[in-house]
Amino acid sequence: MRNEKEMMDLVIGFATADDRIRVVGMNGSRTNPNVTKDRFQDYDIVYLVTDMDSFLENREWLDYFGEQMIMQTPEESCLFPATLGNWFSFLMQFTDGNRIDLMLIPLEELDLYLKNDSLTKILLDKDNLIATPPVPDEGSHFLRKPSAQQFTDSCNEFWWVTPYTAKGLCRGEFFYATYHLERVLREELLRMIAWNVGAEHDFKVNLGAAYKFIHHYVDADILESLQETYQLDSMDKCWNGLFLMQKLFQQQAKKLAKHLGYTYPNQFEKVIPYIQKLHQEYRE
Repeated sequence: MRNEKEMMDLVIGFATADDRIRVVGMNGSRTNPNVTKDRFQDYDIVYLVTDMDSFLENREWLDYFGEQMIMQTPEESCLFPATLGNWFSFLMQFTDGNRIDLMLIPLEELDLYLKNDSLTKILLDKDNLIATPPVPDEGSHFLRKPSAQQFTDSCNEFWWVTPYTAKGLCRGEFFYATYHLERVLREELLRMIAWNVGAEHDFKVNLGAAYKFIHHYVDADILESLQETYQLDSMDKCWNGLFLMQKLFQQQAKKLAKHLGYTYPNQFEKVIPYIQKLHQEYRE
């Protein structure tokens, strides 16, 4: 596996030799001083260029970075379309284990790029276009304090969808039930836990993509219960996961409401006995 120096030499070397590339930036975890480096980190590279079309029309230049295992171009996807406007990404996984997420941005959108992500580091500026290079920090990745309406909306979504899961389990519709449990209930539960972490740290904390750092901040008993909710390989375990999620969400929502001075809508509690009744009917 090529080391960091070898990869960065490739990135900078290619840009230095190509007149179309005027600025090189890097984002992501490799610019974050609070993240421990390891061999699985991507290289999130940005080339600000003068001629986008030429890079897109002939793509043989991508071979310079190594043998690809697989590549994805989100801006060309019909199933998972990206929304980056004029920006274009080549997400490249190489056979040696390295990965480069290489984004091309028109040079005229340099200011927009510099404002887009606080974890931005400038690696090359051929024309001295950037008077004051940014110092990477986590500011734009901090958790955002929810408004009272956002808090209420999250509570409503969780308790509204809870019966979907229970009804699915009662009907023996395992995939329907777990879909709602995983895609809605879990997202709202993780959101609520994350908001509590944010509240405890004055909303100056970064939990990373997909809440990957959340285990560093929550109590051991919460983490244990949360992990137990992922055991969904039978109908009974799905019921158990549902009840655990309800308990955790209720605790976390009331805790956050108290901390932020919001009102927890007690009418949502009416869902709990209804779910218990459905479970009792299921067992009979």
